[in-house]
Amino acid sequence: MAAICVFCASSSTLDRKWFDLATATGAEIAARGHTLVSGGGRVGMMGAVADAALSAGGEVIGVIPRRLVDRELAHGGLTELHIVETLHERKAGMAALSDGFIALPGGLGTLEELAEVASWGQLGLHAKPIGLLGVGAYWVDLLRWLDGAVAAGFVAPANRRLILEAASFDELLARFGAG
Repeated sequence: MAAICVFCASSSTLDRKWFDLATATGAEIAARGHTLVSGGGRVGMMGAVADAALSAGGEVIGVIPRRLVDRELAHGGLTELHIVETLHERKAGMAALSDGFIALPGGLGTLEELAEVASWGQLGLHAKPIGLLGVGAYWVDLLRWLDGAVAAGFVAPANRRLILEAASFDELLARFGAG
């Protein structure tokens, strides 16, 4: 797996454990020789994961809408920064550059990005692995909802299996079938 896209929070007012997870994830991606693909921001967990990958000698490709660049939220130290016009172009660009997706804990933007790549996988638009990586029980309620949607017939079991979950980066990459 050459490039791993990480979806995560851009908020800077989070508990330190979330920043620690972002930092560890970015460092692991770089240490294993993978390229990090991110939303191109310098703030919150998004900035932390990028900074850690860069500090560990890794490459980081960001995709960010011009509006966020204009608000001075773009990370200035990335290996590559692709500036696009819309959030839709951002997500499509990140997906095109990536061989797999990891969602770290986040809010509505993270959930929306995760749902979109899962929907694209369900439609057969890609066959890239998608995983949730979290500390403690962050994703438990989302996983319970997904399982309930399967039980109610809204989500096919095969599509539920598109979203993998793991407590550690090593475990998630193993589930992806990558090293």
